[in-house]
Amino acid sequence: MARLRFLLVLLLGALAVAQTQGKAPRAARFPNGLPTAPSFFPIGVWLQSPHNAARYRDLGINLYVGLYRGPTTAQLEALEAAGMKVICQQNEVGLAWRGKAIVGWMHGDEPDNAQGRRFDGYAPPIEPWRVVAEYERMHRADPTRPVLLNLGQGAAWDGWWGRGERCNHPEDYPEYLKGCDLASFDIYPVTHTHADVRGKLEFVGRGVLRLQRWSRGEKPVWAVIETGHVDNPDARPTPTQVRAEVWQAIACGASGIVYFCHEFQPQFVEDGLLQHDDVRQEVAAIDAELLAAAPVLQAPRADKLVQVKVQDAGKGKAEPELAVRVHEFEGSLHLFVASLRGEPLQATFVVPERYTKLTVSSREAGPAPKLGAGRFEVALEAYGVRHFRLAR
Repeated sequence: MARLRFLLVLLLGALAVAQTQGKAPRAARFPNGLPTAPSFFPIGVWLQSPHNAARYRDLGINLYVGLYRGPTTAQLEALEAAGMKVICQQNEVGLAWRGKAIVGWMHGDEPDNAQGRRFDGYAPPIEPWRVVAEYERMHRADPTRPVLLNLGQGAAWDGWWGRGERCNHPEDYPEYLKGCDLASFDIYPVTHTHADVRGKLEFVGRGVLRLQRWSRGEKPVWAVIETGHVDNPDARPTPTQVRAEVWQAIACGASGIVYFCHEFQPQFVEDGLLQHDDVRQEVAAIDAELLAAAPVLQAPRADKLVQVKVQDAGKGKAEPELAVRVHEFEGSLHLFVASLRGEPLQATFVVPERYTKLTVSSREAGPAPKLGAGRFEVALEAYGVRHFRLAR
């Protein structure tokens, strides 16, 4: 019996070690990866020229994602000089780099999309097992940095025909996610041309929720946000829409934001975010709020402390219409709330009665709701976002 108990203790100890390793903090797993300070929150720009790094840094952006035909020594030197971190593709220059700019590696963009055309239609996407094999190769070359996988709009929209023969096959995505440490995706509803997506900002939050579900909550999920015309010369997001997309992604659980700055219509502009003053100013304000909220967003989730009821919820819809993310931090309860509905919405929140004070942090929110007996009601405009703080 004593020997059995001894073996049981050894087995439990081994299991505990395995569980700890599986849940290792970011610093322990990736000592050369993203900063782990509570004040850091990843805010990136996609595939931008390093000569603009100081201008992006002034907007609160702290990360480049992708380098055109890089990394090269000149690109990395420019980013080091600007104090900008980067996630880039792995090559000999990057692996030999001794600076601190590189904090992660990345796959080629959107392997889940069709890889070009052929005479009878689209070529198929890259198979998930190939993505996993490339991930393992990158980790063998450098296990000290995480690997990012950016996926296309099929992560949020099953009807995306750009996946070719794998259109309407969402079951591919859990397999793709086995090939990364960080996952991101892009869908641009304001500038989208298809009626199923056009103007429906909820696809941003939906993609975050789906990737979290497919990865069982084990992979950080980032959202790529449109800031200009992209491919649509007749539309670009307003500052309010950019704000809604960012905070909707956060309320749905995103742990990083990447801005897509390119415009291909009506003419090619790489740094469109810097060219549109209204959006540029709003992005600076959003980034300041994200960085101020960073310690809260890194605190443990406390979603079970809050109950929410949406009036007239559902109406036959399978997708959620309200996202609520809850954190406890320094004695306060923070609620990041976002409507996923393109029309006004009302909801009732039930919170622990020990919290008696309620304030609103969102700039456009107006006066705070009245809190009484652990309940308050919120009226949200279409795609409205709020950050509530409850204190004792």
